[in-house]
Amino acid sequence: MPEEQAKEIKKKPVIKVRKLHKFYKLGDEIVKALNGVDFDIYKGEFCAIVGSSGSGKSTLLNMLAGLEGPTKGEIVIAGEHIEKKSENQLVKFRREHVGFIFQSYNLLPSHNALDNIAMPLNFQGVAPAVRKKKALQAIKLVGLEKYSKHRPNQMSGGQQQRIGIARALVLQPEIIFADEPTGNLDSRTSREIMELMQKVVRKKNQTLVMVTHDNYLAGFADRIIHIKDGKVIQIEENHNPNGIFADGGQSDGVTGGYTNEVHKL
Repeated sequence: MPEEQAKEIKKKPVIKVRKLHKFYKLGDEIVKALNGVDFDIYKGEFCAIVGSSGSGKSTLLNMLAGLEGPTKGEIVIAGEHIEKKSENQLVKFRREHVGFIFQSYNLLPSHNALDNIAMPLNFQGVAPAVRKKKALQAIKLVGLEKYSKHRPNQMSGGQQQRIGIARALVLQPEIIFADEPTGNLDSRTSREIMELMQKVVRKKNQTLVMVTHDNYLAGFADRIIHIKDGKVIQIEENHNPNGIFADGGQSDGVTGGYTNEVHKL
């Protein structure tokens, strides 16, 4: 198979966004939270959506997750137009295709780590023995097997977030959405969580979409979509996704510049 053809097959869009708008009415004023957004996100890609408060990044995440409907435009995920789905259809779609990692962990305090991970399987009516097996596989992936019987108040914030990642993975979703996943963690633990998320993407060929205001965290992603005033203003192809912005980038050995490719829109 020719190399060019192989690359095309590998780079398969799992999310397509076209001419996406979201307008809100505040009194007599129309607020354009999203104002004509276009991009693709590919299978097995770790993509960061970056912007300051009020940029539209959280609204965009809600649109992608089917939690809010667009004013106009298209969102195609896993081949399905989610902007055309009813609320019941969206609930079913999220259950079958999407995992979430939250800033606040959202673990049940009365349940141990393993039970928290297995919760989405419980909602799907999966048999107890199968739930336990899949939950054990997920907790092993995040390196917390010995904490399987611990409750959230017996774990650190970083450990709780690892359990949150395992819970998002247990259904083997096509896409994981992460909303400021390290917002409650210190810098060292944040780096550990980002490295774990990279590992998950690589090992599972997982598509991960993270929203953040932090350029350092975005530096762990394969591609970085910058959003401002409801528009995508720049997309970076990050060829060294290791949090490089914290170290000032890496030289390309020729010009002394970054090895990232920047596409301004």
